Amino acid sequence: MIKISLKNVPHKEQHSHAHGLLKELLKKYNIDYNSETAIGKNRYGKPFLADYPHIHFNVSHARGIAACIVESRECGIDCEQVRKYPVNVPKRVFADSELAILEAAPVAEKDLLFFRLWTLKEAYVKAIGQGISYPMNKVIFSFENGEIVCSDKNYKFRQYILKNGQFVVSTAIYKINS
Repeated sequence: MIKISLKNVPHKEQHSHAHGLLKELLKKYNIDYNSETAIGKNRYGKPFLADYPHIHFNVSHARGIAACIVESRECGIDCEQVRKYPVNVPKRVFADSELAILEAAPVAEKDLLFFRLWTLKEAYVKAIGQGISYPMNKVIFSFENGEIVCSDKNYKFRQYILKNGQFVVSTAIYKINS
């Protein structure tokens, strides 16, 4: 399950707002998520519900958006407001084939395309539990016939482009029997 909020909350409140989404989703599992909920962390710092190891979650927030995912298997989510992308970042985090996709795109589509690829990579590294310690150029994404294609076939991906391309949300979920 995912929950997305397009609410522009002050920067200091974004984390709490995203965790409010988590609280809402966990109610569906009869879990009262609050300040007393036991949270563990894996060796890379990814949080998990210590008393509910069969429930996996991830949260994300950015200016004007927050998102949360809760699943019965490893998952990750990332959301971003689309803006001018930092031109030095793609060379550090994108594979050559992804750079080629970005370079071939019309100028008017480059910012959205960057954030589509970026959020997919972020959702993936969060799902595998390693975060940005994982070399992001090692997982490769492309788009074929409207589908997201990934070099790691163990995960399935979804992407939401919201408010006419102003926001992007990507999810990664471990496939059962992949």
